[in-house]
Amino acid sequence: MKALILIMLLTPLAGALLNALAGRALPRRGVSLTACLAVLISLAAALAALLLRGAEAHDLTLFAWIKLGPLNTAMDVHYDSLAALMALMVTFVASIIHLYSTSFMRDDSGLVRYFVYLNLFVFAMLVVTLSDSLVFMYLGWEGVGFCSYALIGFWYGEEANASAGRKAFLFTRLGDIAFGVLLALCLVWLGELSITGVNAQAASLSSGAALVLGLLLFWAAAGKSAQLPLSVWLPDAMAGPSPVSALIHAATMVTAGVYLLMRMFPVLAASPWVLWLIAGVGAITALWAALAALAQHDIKRVLAYSTISQVGYMFLAVGASDIVAGMFHLLSHAFFKSLLFLAAGCVIKALDEEHNIFKMGNLRRLMPAVGALFLIGALCLSAFPLLGGYFSKDRILLAAFTAPGLSYKLFWAAGFLAALLTPLYTFRVYFIAFGSRHGGRTADQVSKLPRLLTWVLWPLAALALGDGLLNVPLGPGKHWLARFLDAVPGARLEVPASGSVELGMALASAAGVLAAIALAAWLYRGVSAEPRPTAWREALFHALYLDRFYELFLVRPYRATAEFLWKQFDDGGLDLGFTTLGQGLSIFSRGLAAWSNGRLSLYLLMMVVALVSVLGVLAWSWFAW
Repeated sequence: MKALILIMLLTPLAGALLNALAGRALPRRGVSLTACLAVLISLAAALAALLLRGAEAHDLTLFAWIKLGPLNTAMDVHYDSLAALMALMVTFVASIIHLYSTSFMRDDSGLVRYFVYLNLFVFAMLVVTLSDSLVFMYLGWEGVGFCSYALIGFWYGEEANASAGRKAFLFTRLGDIAFGVLLALCLVWLGELSITGVNAQAASLSSGAALVLGLLLFWAAAGKSAQLPLSVWLPDAMAGPSPVSALIHAATMVTAGVYLLMRMFPVLAASPWVLWLIAGVGAITALWAALAALAQHDIKRVLAYSTISQVGYMFLAVGASDIVAGMFHLLSHAFFKSLLFLAAGCVIKALDEEHNIFKMGNLRRLMPAVGALFLIGALCLSAFPLLGGYFSKDRILLAAFTAPGLSYKLFWAAGFLAALLTPLYTFRVYFIAFGSRHGGRTADQVSKLPRLLTWVLWPLAALALGDGLLNVPLGPGKHWLARFLDAVPGARLEVPASGSVELGMALASAAGVLAAIALAAWLYRGVSAEPRPTAWREALFHALYLDRFYELFLVRPYRATAEFLWKQFDDGGLDLGFTTLGQGLSIFSRGLAAWSNGRLSLYLLMMVVALVSVLGVLAWSWFAW
């Protein structure tokens, strides 16, 4: 098992190092082949490890690392069913995206740099997935943050792209600070930095300590997973290439925060208030992002807000104490959202970097394969009855509805409303961009795509359609995922709800989705012109002005304070003072230099003046005394 885990972890790192050191000397196909082979080997190791894992978790030490006083940590791995599923998902989606990128990025001048960052990201994400040491996990946590920053601003020649990278870096660092404080408190309070060790002591934590650690976990996860109030970086992160959006900001990094909460669920469970906060933030974020997605014109920004909304459901699942539902939706979302992003990438490439859905149209006829793939992703995202997203989202809403307390019913209501809005904004994109309409694209306005770009997406489409079978509530495979995750702390087989409640919610969800799709068809089929700006459309387009709130109350005061300190205190005070002092010393030294001219008569005169001055002072002092 240790050999398989080492292969899984180190081959993406080896691919990144090989391309970084020798990529300039390799042909472009050699660079692509090196990067793809590294991730495919990692995928094979992840699959083999899952099949050979057995019923028990495996705790392994890969390398000794830091031993300094009370700080004694190594590169430890805890390979259980949760880590096995996450590692397999990460390597599978990453393999598809690497293969897709060989064609999507083949003419880009930064190909070597791109694949180095992509391989390095997969390594860092696997470190987050497999770590048992919190310090080791923090290494991967910062690694995915750095790679995200580098890939968002990959085309840094344009200022907007570089600014988007900086924005993502700064907002995610706010969450990373909480993770760093968490490390320190776990060492001081518990004398423990392993995840399994901290979880084992969670039940003995005082209510205050559990609250503090839980809040730090929540804040760290909210930053990485783009939840309110740290969610504004993800829509701007669409500045990166489309494969980056699919890998980092749909399938893997943006779910790392949720994975952290699942991994350390016993600490969260020690404080019901923290669980309530996580559920509330998840439900509100899901609704807020769904509303914002309704008014976007950029196809990738719609999917970005959709990602924020869907991760909100995962937070709601954790807050409702159902990590099986959270992991179920995490896996479903990884497949259908990466499919949607990659299909959108095909559209953008075929239309010469056009992102505005109102400047598309007729694409279902002109790009039938891409249209079919996007439709599959749209149906799964919308939780169409009996498809992948339907079962996972339904279980989350059921867990929230059955959780004790009126507030959880309100969280369920927010989640249910967001679930109705999801097919509305998703099929708004489909009908406007892919539907037949006057003024849409013609055949001569659509570039022919390499076949590889669509061929590699069909495995994603198949998994997106069928992943509901992972935890289907009936039949031979009933609750397979829940039974697979049974040994993970916090996992439960099924939600404690009566059959009538479960059936009623399932039927209501299915009816709501079908009605929302019908409404989208009625509202958006044949629409060609951008809608007239109104107050509510502007509010939704700007995501209820959260970005402007930060600009007004944080960015501008910070800049004003910095400018005042710079011009008044630094330039006008410190710099002016030191400049004046230097000029005075220069004048004084030039005066002294005038006395050192080598003339004996001047030196004798100075001696006489000095003697007379000393005698005068002594005489005055004697008379005064």
